[in-house]
Amino acid sequence: MLTPVLMTLILVLPYLVCRAVLRDRRQETLPAVAAASTGLLFLFTASGHFIQTGPMVQMLPSWVPARELLVYATGVLEIAIAMALLFQRSRRAGAWAAAAVLVAFFPANVYAALQHVPMGGHAWGPVHLLVRAPLQLFILWWIWSMVLQSPTTPSAAPTPARAARGTAAEGST
Repeated sequence: MLTPVLMTLILVLPYLVCRAVLRDRRQETLPAVAAASTGLLFLFTASGHFIQTGPMVQMLPSWVPARELLVYATGVLEIAIAMALLFQRSRRAGAWAAAAVLVAFFPANVYAALQHVPMGGHAWGPVHLLVRAPLQLFILWWIWSMVLQSPTTPSAAPTPARAARGTAAEGST
């Protein structure tokens, strides 16, 4: 049951450390840190697709074709999402993709818990869903509020309103 704790720490700890260090200075970097920590989380979860491929395959019903290939492909997808979250230009698309993947992959977590798959707490059975479902909702909330709801451009960038204020301030001196 260590995996949900690790996932939460990977997601939240870089943000909290950055927030504590920055205090009131450069608050516009916090959404980028939140996106980067989400990217780190996706790199962590992607690693399971390559390190624990066997148990990941067991998370899928036997009727799913090419389960091992699908596990590898979704691992590559999670790496692509992580990379997209790291760059401002692709961050919004990466965040939407991350949210979609969390929703789309959740049924595999339910199946794994019902089948007691020996990976990431699923061996506990349906009880694991009492941890996993709220964690999944928290990650979705994080993506929505910390990444998608933040401005896509840093607040230090010139905007028409800021430029007008700057011109007015120059004229008054």
